[in-house]
Amino acid sequence: MSLNDLTFARWRTLDTAAAARFAEEAARRVDGSVLSVDATAHLGGTLHRAVIERDGERYALVPGGEVTVGFDVEAWEPSPEQLVSYREESVAGGFGFDEDPRAHLARVMTPLRTAVLPTVLMAVEPRKLPELPALVPALLAEQGLRVPGPDEWEHACGAGARTLFRWGGDVPQGASPYGAGDGPHHRRNAFGLQIASDVYDTAEMTSDPGSVYGGDGGEAVCGGYGTLLEWLPLATANRNPATAEFLHGPEGEDMFEDFGVRPVIGLD
Repeated sequence: MSLNDLTFARWRTLDTAAAARFAEEAARRVDGSVLSVDATAHLGGTLHRAVIERDGERYALVPGGEVTVGFDVEAWEPSPEQLVSYREESVAGGFGFDEDPRAHLARVMTPLRTAVLPTVLMAVEPRKLPELPALVPALLAEQGLRVPGPDEWEHACGAGARTLFRWGGDVPQGASPYGAGDGPHHRRNAFGLQIASDVYDTAEMTSDPGSVYGGDGGEAVCGGYGTLLEWLPLATANRNPATAEFLHGPEGEDMFEDFGVRPVIGLD
């Protein structure tokens, strides 16, 4: 099987030697070099993380094919702690949130769906936006790069996980959604990406102006919206519509450097 035929479903079945062969082929296609191929526990099995360096930047191999992205809000069962947070902090705070947390999630989360995606290399860490978001695609294209689409971003972040967050369904105890510290949000994900780790600093644009993922610029934290909603911007399928409107509107013209973009290299 060549890299052209590689899918996420196939990638999940590979041993380390086979994963390394695909990583080497990907590196050759982009004139890069393989930095590492390791394995991590994921979704009850083992998933390999292949990291490739090109022009001084690290990229992770993200297999595509037919994948599931989005979040099933109707099937979501919030934990008792999440319900208490939402009712006693978010609703009781007088911010105008819906009484039912599912109604709120339905507004900010993308629906569960399938997508057919290419296998790509995606930057391990986002770059700070160098210009207004409308100008970024052309700047990346000059380097043989592009902006990820929303489906690509969600797949790269969650790696097939159906839970609210890429690490599970609840927030880590004793951790914060911003700043330094411990917790699963600070660790590399199942593809080897540093992603959705800080609500203040890791908001990323996608090719869809209405979808910004990975953070909200600290709006929920600064607003005191409550624990659940402070963490929610790190949820894999949270497209942050209000943050996207801010970034692409007049207010964002002077603050675009606070947002990021994660370059993608096609492997066709």
